Amino acid sequence: MSNGAGRVPEHRPRTAAAHRIPRTLLYALTALLTACLVALGTARQAEAAPAADDLVKVFVVQDPAQAGGQLATLQSIAAATLGDAGRADEIFELNRGQAQKDGSALNAPGDQLHPGWILRLPQDASGPGVQLAKDTGGGNGASAPPASGTASTGTGGARSTVLTIPLAAAVALLGAILLAVVTAGIVGRRKVRAAAGAVGRGVHALGAPKRQRRRLAQRQATSRRFDADGDSVQRAYSALGEFAATDREPERPVHALSVDEAGVTVWLSAADAADAPWSSVDSTRWRRTAGAPGLRAPGGDGVTSRSALTTACLVRAGTDEADRPVFVDLSRLDGVLSVIGDRAVARDVVQNLLAEIARTRPNLPVTVLRGSADAPLLAVPPALRQMPQAATSSVAKPFPSHGTVRAAASRRPVRGLVVVSGAPGPREEAELAALCSVGWTGLVCGETQEAHWRWYTDGDGHVDIPVLDLRLTVPA
Repeated sequence: MSNGAGRVPEHRPRTAAAHRIPRTLLYALTALLTACLVALGTARQAEAAPAADDLVKVFVVQDPAQAGGQLATLQSIAAATLGDAGRADEIFELNRGQAQKDGSALNAPGDQLHPGWILRLPQDASGPGVQLAKDTGGGNGASAPPASGTASTGTGGARSTVLTIPLAAAVALLGAILLAVVTAGIVGRRKVRAAAGAVGRGVHALGAPKRQRRRLAQRQATSRRFDADGDSVQRAYSALGEFAATDREPERPVHALSVDEAGVTVWLSAADAADAPWSSVDSTRWRRTAGAPGLRAPGGDGVTSRSALTTACLVRAGTDEADRPVFVDLSRLDGVLSVIGDRAVARDVVQNLLAEIARTRPNLPVTVLRGSADAPLLAVPPALRQMPQAATSSVAKPFPSHGTVRAAASRRPVRGLVVVSGAPGPREEAELAALCSVGWTGLVCGETQEAHWRWYTDGDGHVDIPVLDLRLTVPA
């Protein structure tokens, strides 16, 4: 098994595209401002023209000299614009009592019309004599400007005024506001980002103690469950026996197992495969449901030896995201496990491994070495046989260090444990190397160059096992 290296955050310099961002934003803002100005100009032009809702149809009474020598009457106007002289009364009602420019008014249907009068017409009027006039809201009289075909209506009295904002002007105003907001955001984005980050960190910090207490209670509950659960250990060893060597095929190494009521999951090497009733989950994981029979019982027909089961040392390293216990085989460690990261959680990891070994390998010899002075103390379970000092005089020389990552190790029994509290110094490194060279297994609560495996912990009670691509919650 090879160890997964930790990931280091990569610093990436700003690219040319990143330098061009402010200039691109400037171009976009300039275009937006230009569009707002154009929209505002359009709005002003729209204000100069009369709205369609303010226009009414009118008839301007002509001088007899311009109308063929005859003065218009209400009947002649109705016939010419409405096609029915009988609708003269409609025209009279629209213009009754409305003051005209000369101060007179139409008061009776038979009154004589004066040249220059502007008479309102029904909306269905049409024809050459029909013009459009602007209604000022004061009445039905009208006067038509000579330069255009429109007129304004009014009585000479008070006029009603309504304040309106054209759509184009509203768009221009909203665009200007948007421009101001975007500009302010660009100028102050760093301050806003820093303030938002500070608020987020403050809110997270306020809830941190409660979350930590809740997680600690969950981890302590997991530890109590492990103490009372012997069935999952038996099932894990039973599943391990299905992959032991036989007289027909070699052993298929099982690097980890997950046991729950629904079945068993095993982690094999990518080059290995499991036969039915096991089904593939991905390139390394295989699953067998609880109801499916095993391939063979440990020590049954076809199994050449029980040595694989007696050599294996399964320990529950923690629970996965589905709260299932996950076992790893320390007999495949073949050296030293270094647990680094959060020191308190790293201590919980090593303490839990000692408790697991004490349940399955009572009376196993253990020696404890003190590393860094500020390292947390580790307690050896009473079921293990603690040795005050390891006997290393028979070791000629320690095995050479292989650096951070070593090649895949073969299985070997866990004959004893060397537990180092904190990062070992030169003397502790030499003792650790000497004992592990004669078959002992090292558990280091800290960094060491002798590590074969490295596990990484965080302050939330998790441990990452890169070589298995696992993230587990650690019992406390």
